[in-house]
Amino acid sequence: MPNPSSAAPRRIAHLAEIAGGYDAILCDIWGVVHDGLAKHAAAERALADARAAGATVVLITNAPRQAAGVVAQLDSFGFSREAFDQIVTSGDVTRALISRAEGPLFHIGPPRDVDLFDGLGVETTDDPGAARAVIATGLYDDETETPEDYRDLIATFRKNDLPMVCANPDIVVHRGEKLVYCAGAVAKAYQDAGGRVSMAGKPYPPIYQEARRLARTSETSRILGIGDGLATDIKGANEAGLDVLLITGGIHGKDFGDRPEDPAAVAGVLTEKGLSSQYFMAALE
Repeated sequence: MPNPSSAAPRRIAHLAEIAGGYDAILCDIWGVVHDGLAKHAAAERALADARAAGATVVLITNAPRQAAGVVAQLDSFGFSREAFDQIVTSGDVTRALISRAEGPLFHIGPPRDVDLFDGLGVETTDDPGAARAVIATGLYDDETETPEDYRDLIATFRKNDLPMVCANPDIVVHRGEKLVYCAGAVAKAYQDAGGRVSMAGKPYPPIYQEARRLARTSETSRILGIGDGLATDIKGANEAGLDVLLITGGIHGKDFGDRPEDPAAVAGVLTEKGLSSQYFMAALE
């Protein structure tokens, strides 16, 4: 992992200021290009302009679904397909882990995520006591539930020493102004209880390997990572050896207090967490 730099990141006003220095851009989706309810039009324009200038844009997300489902969601927001070339999801890379898991599998997550199992030929069960492995894609109802609601399930899984595959390492995301829990919160609770968890999404290497393949470049110095999640986007990009554009107005906005535009304040937060970023801005534009 690269050593975090103590140098303050450069505050920029527009992606166009730096995009010309990169062949590829790996950009987070939720929190950067939309908030779960509507697209961020300025981010859409910025990415479309970067593509027009010659960069390959790969959207990289911890969504626990296949890319086609994320494209459909972006379409529903009216997000232009001119703003990206490819999408890689945590769901895409997690399918390989699922295919190797010993069944029957117990699924924790909403019905919208069941397409993650399509074509894999895996056996599933609704009985947690009969399962041989657990696949977590989210909470059953992320509008009302918290990880505490899974205490009894987690106890059953631990009793049987089941391995868990987490399809979305995010702990929380914004849905509009509301914070909702993700699969990563359930996985963390299971790890805290002593359970074994495998993950392939950000910040773990498999999703970055697939993103670089789709971007058709392996030269990390020519790739820019964009994101708002410190433990996922920024840590993942740091460990992958990429330059980073941190979006400070996203999921960690409160971490920067009343100085979100101050390079020294942003550098302080990053250094405290062992992270680094070459650039930052409040919102992608």
